[in-house]
Amino acid sequence: MGATTPIDEDELTRQVQAMYRAVAETPHEPFHFETGRALAERLGYPPPLLDAVPAGAVESFAGVGYALDLAGLDVGEAVLDLGSGSGMDAFVAALAVGPAGRVVGIDMTAEQLEKAEALRASGGFAHVVFEEGRIEALPLDDATFDAVVSNGVINLTPDKDRVLAEAARVLRPGGRLAIADIVTEAPLADAIVGDVDLWASCIGGAPQREAYREAMAGAGLTVEVVRDNPYAFLSEQARNASAEYGVKSVSVRASKRRAR
Repeated sequence: MGATTPIDEDELTRQVQAMYRAVAETPHEPFHFETGRALAERLGYPPPLLDAVPAGAVESFAGVGYALDLAGLDVGEAVLDLGSGSGMDAFVAALAVGPAGRVVGIDMTAEQLEKAEALRASGGFAHVVFEEGRIEALPLDDATFDAVVSNGVINLTPDKDRVLAEAARVLRPGGRLAIADIVTEAPLADAIVGDVDLWASCIGGAPQREAYREAMAGAGLTVEVVRDNPYAFLSEQARNASAEYGVKSVSVRASKRRAR
């Protein structure tokens, strides 16, 4: 998919951080996208799981699908959440792996990290850690995770090949990548790709579906499952772009190929 885009990457970072700062601090304000528990339930999160994680994380949930079931998490495993936000998926993963496991959430927005850490501490999730970082340059060792998860985040990065390579690097051989993300059926017009507001809203940076699959293969990941998600944008601008270019949400499971 490459790293060259008609976008000011510094401005994109500022816009993404501003938008997701607002998602952390004022999650009930209107965005291009839906947030909160109603969204999570419609995407497939079981209500008992949502009841078991901090309500503050659920209210700031801004994912685009449900992929944690595809991860097949087991007790004692190590899980990395790329773009962990206020921590909802990290907390759900922590319930699956139990105190014998560990979950690391990586995010670049200070307010999201602060909220997630406060919820972690008050909720008793001692086996969860949130760290500041960029998902295209993970501050983590090779082959240290059984699963990498992410929800609506990889599309926000200009260099998706680098993100997928980093995910593969930190996975153990045979480890799983389970993500929900936004893709397109047709190439986006430069006017959309160059719109930082639409990038920050999970549209402008959406890759073509087949290019995404090819990028995963290039990173050493074998795609095993792809499914469409019942996700829709809210604003007219976002809906129009979705209709014209076939923008949709998918959940994907891929595994890291084992060394021969």
